[in-house]
Amino acid sequence: MAAKRLYLDHAATTPMLPQAQAAMVAALSNWANPSSPHADGRAARATLEDARKRIAAALGWDGHVIFTSGASEAIAIGLLRAKAGRIMTSPVEHDAVLRVAKGAELLAVDGDGIVQSAVRLEPVGTIIAIQHVNNETGVIQPLDRIDRDGAILFADCAQSAGKLVLPDADMIAISAHKFGGPPGIGALLIRDLALIEPSGGQEQGYRAGTENLPAILAMVAALEAREDWLPRAADLRARLDAGIEAAGGIIVARDAPRIPAIASYRMPGLSARAQLIQFDLKGISVSAGSACSSGSLKTSHVLGAMGWEDAAASEVVRVSFGPQTGDSEVDSFLAVWTAMAHRARS
Repeated sequence: MAAKRLYLDHAATTPMLPQAQAAMVAALSNWANPSSPHADGRAARATLEDARKRIAAALGWDGHVIFTSGASEAIAIGLLRAKAGRIMTSPVEHDAVLRVAKGAELLAVDGDGIVQSAVRLEPVGTIIAIQHVNNETGVIQPLDRIDRDGAILFADCAQSAGKLVLPDADMIAISAHKFGGPPGIGALLIRDLALIEPSGGQEQGYRAGTENLPAILAMVAALEAREDWLPRAADLRARLDAGIEAAGGIIVARDAPRIPAIASYRMPGLSARAQLIQFDLKGISVSAGSACSSGSLKTSHVLGAMGWEDAAASEVVRVSFGPQTGDSEVDSFLAVWTAMAHRARS
């Protein structure tokens, strides 16, 4: 029997919760199209609208919910169809934001990747797109301190929804597979539908395509079943941080406010590529930066914006926890990391 692998890449995707799996299987029998006018379609529509209310209630959201295929599509809808002539963002955003916000004004960040200020000029007609939690470093942006001054605030909450309280934003992107739901489903939370241009089709005319009702119900179940496991994760990360530093490693954004589930570490003298290969051979799954770009192992634009030199940034890997991560997993990873760091110094 193959040895059980150690999975520490929950920021890329985390396993579906049993409640979400059960809800998805049960929903497969509700196969009717919610847009159909017959009785079966109307029943599916009622279930869909109930799910919309349950999502909002679970997240403490008092605005509208538009179901999407994930956070990337929610970001594209929110930014590309916003009734705003000016986009401002930061250089440490996820690629999903930077791809659709080409040419946007970039706000300055400090060495921890925290946005320093927002320009006050011409706030009307401006949308500011900022991550709530950085997907590579885990740094939490103090969005309540950003001077919006009338601008629209778009928050990418892919890494924080279902874990932290949502920020006070006008639009929010979430993705189910980050909090125990299935991949391929997410939502755009929006205070006022008048903020974006409609496109026609389903989802109140703002997103075309038949709704994926089984996945939506699984996402609802994942949110409603979630537990506050972050205090336990904070203890685990403190344990890992201490071990990494004792072994000569460097913690990215060590003293910044960080979500306990995500941390990045530099191992001086050994490239992230070599680390990932060795960890994988030891049965450990971690990543280097975003899962959306780590396949090519490009130098992290996030670390670059934080002032890291390419050589140092190329030695950083990301470790991320899930609800089931425990002491033994952290200790096993730390033992392998320490041995690799020792060989790198030899």
